Amino acid sequence: MITLRGAPQDEARRVRDPKWTTWTAPAASATATLYGLLQVYWSLGHRPANLSPVGTDLVAFTGWGGVTLCAVAAIAATTLTTLRTAVAHSAVRVRVRRRGLLVVAWAASFGMVASSALLLLDVVGALAPGLGIRFYPVGAMSRAACLTSGVLLGLAALSHQRRTRAGCARCGRVGEVRRLDRVPRWAFWAAYVSMAGCLGRIVAQYCVGFGPSPLHSATAIEFEIGFVLGGTLLPMALVHSWGRVWPRWVPVLAGRPVPRRLVLWPAAGISGGLVVYFGLMLLKMISERLHGRNPFPDSGSGPVRLPEAFFWVAVPAYWIWGVGMAVAAVAFHRLTRPGCRRCGR
Repeated sequence: MITLRGAPQDEARRVRDPKWTTWTAPAASATATLYGLLQVYWSLGHRPANLSPVGTDLVAFTGWGGVTLCAVAAIAATTLTTLRTAVAHSAVRVRVRRRGLLVVAWAASFGMVASSALLLLDVVGALAPGLGIRFYPVGAMSRAACLTSGVLLGLAALSHQRRTRAGCARCGRVGEVRRLDRVPRWAFWAAYVSMAGCLGRIVAQYCVGFGPSPLHSATAIEFEIGFVLGGTLLPMALVHSWGRVWPRWVPVLAGRPVPRRLVLWPAAGISGGLVVYFGLMLLKMISERLHGRNPFPDSGSGPVRLPEAFFWVAVPAYWIWGVGMAVAAVAFHRLTRPGCRRCGR
């Protein structure tokens, strides 16, 4: 581990807060309010039909439940906006308010992100129409708006959390920071577990056959390549040196640093989508089975004939893939993150 100390205070004061910290809270308030009004209109009997494969545009929070979630998010975001410059209470009262507000804001943010989980299918269906996944334009826009509101609220909560804690208001780090000087062993385990999840999904498909699967299509070749690379190359790039420095066999770029965002952002996006979408699906499968019902009553009919056992292997494999890559991405983030320009940590 490498220990970093803070920079001199006079130099730190010259560094301004990131621009996103100033506009995410009001933006979250506006988007949550407008999206909530749309959900109210739909809940009053004007909801379009066929918004997703399951009928509704959102999951977890639907109908008036979605309206309530938007109202909580809008109130939390508005409160974060008004409290941005307010420091008028005692330390104890500020701490109590801070904790309660952050709990509500983070919970609403997570609820909105989780409710938009079907957006993963929208992205796949739009980018690879040859897979046979139907694209729902209105439902996709609704889920995109829900996800945007949730992400903005999460960023606003993060900004407030950093400003109101004993540490750097820019990066949120407190005291001495121990930065990783090498990839920890647990990150290697996570990356290889992630790859095992991807390979488990492929093995499950092999067992039922590729013939009747929508993946058996000439137009889906690019998706299949990206699928394999996202489950093998990307997790390995998070823990091996060639994910941080271009290897010697890469022309022109050999020896140069790999852009951090080129590896971290796809890993964070893919892992987040897999964990949320297939985590909710797995919970629904378990709930249906506990009630004695088949989670996939239509899986044995139509052009795709897949047994229920296939889903009990494939869905957990997807989830393990996402969780493993998320853990490895955390290690990559800690290993490659630059020092704060304000505090030097």
